[in-house]
Amino acid sequence: PNADAIVNPNRHDCQFPSKSIAGVGVAFYLLIALRSALRDVGHFEQQPPPNLADLLDIVALGTVADVVALDANNRTLVHQGLARIRSGKTRPGITALIEVANRNAARLSASDFGFSLAPRLNAAGRLDDMSLGIACLLATDINQARRIAGELDSLNHERREIEQGMQVEAQAVLDKLAFSDEQTPDAICLYQGDWHQGVIGILAGRLKEKYHRPTVIFAGGDNGEIKGSCRSIEGLHMRDLLERLNTLHPHLISKFGGHAMAAGLSINEQHFSEFKREFEQAVSAQLSDEHKRCIILTDGELADDCFSMEFANLLKQAGPWGQQFPEPVFEHTFELVQQRIVGEKHLKLVLKHRSGRLVDAIAFGVDVRAWPDTEARFVKLAYQLDINEFRGKFSLQLIARELQKVP
Repeated sequence: PNADAIVNPNRHDCQFPSKSIAGVGVAFYLLIALRSALRDVGHFEQQPPPNLADLLDIVALGTVADVVALDANNRTLVHQGLARIRSGKTRPGITALIEVANRNAARLSASDFGFSLAPRLNAAGRLDDMSLGIACLLATDINQARRIAGELDSLNHERREIEQGMQVEAQAVLDKLAFSDEQTPDAICLYQGDWHQGVIGILAGRLKEKYHRPTVIFAGGDNGEIKGSCRSIEGLHMRDLLERLNTLHPHLISKFGGHAMAAGLSINEQHFSEFKREFEQAVSAQLSDEHKRCIILTDGELADDCFSMEFANLLKQAGPWGQQFPEPVFEHTFELVQQRIVGEKHLKLVLKHRSGRLVDAIAFGVDVRAWPDTEARFVKLAYQLDINEFRGKFSLQLIARELQKVP
């Protein structure tokens, strides 16, 4: 494009070592370079230079929200931003988001950015106008920030309700296909005209996680076009696949863009059936049986003396964890003491460790048709150590990433 400068770490002539930096990080380093250039020409002789560390809270939030790889540079940015927030050095908008999400600023983690703060900011763009999220981050008054954060929280609740309804409808379609785990199709491609465009990406991600298959979800658009959101799995580069389809069938796709794991596209509604067929065939031709297997990698069993609050705290301090720098996942077979559904689709467990210790665990988004299972006496978990805070008291808690009944 026409520009005085194109700042992109992935340019072939760019020597910047971090190629996974998010847009917010690019802007941050550009400001650092600008401050240096202004200092060289004497701009700050009569005034102090700005302290750009004051921006690290939003740099950290944006880096995690953009789901970029946490390489050494990005981990440093996120670590420094979290440190400032934990010490109370943050802007009113982030303080208000932390409050409305019921998080503890002094113990905030990178996962809180990804699962609590970012969804509320993104809800504005998905359902209304992203300027509301920007206004929250730019607010200089805490009361104004709290009012905007409250609006964002309401939008996020609305987004969840829309998403839940779409999930039920999508599941009904998939149930009619009546495929088992052994007969899951190589790809999932669904369209419904009244689905919300702002939520189809989340729905595609949920179905991809559940079935471990490349997924495209379409919603109605304007002028006969429908908009789709794609999510992929390891072994299939989504954007490259769409590019091949576009080359072979130039009439099918109006426009598309994205990267390996996610993409977006628009097609003519009358071409949906043809696109679905060609997409499924293209995925089948490329996806190996090995890639279709959902393999959960763990760090093995945790030693008994590490199954403790102290070790959980050490893991928290070793963060930030995130994309391509995942938090350790351990495995163990526990005796199942108690189980109940909370929040409609989450399974709360009380488990007995082999040491005899009782510990709480939670599995999010379980199949409520399978759980609670009154016949289950033992369960095998792939889990992460967590610390639960309730009314000022802290206790060890397990976050179940995978839950299996042991015969």
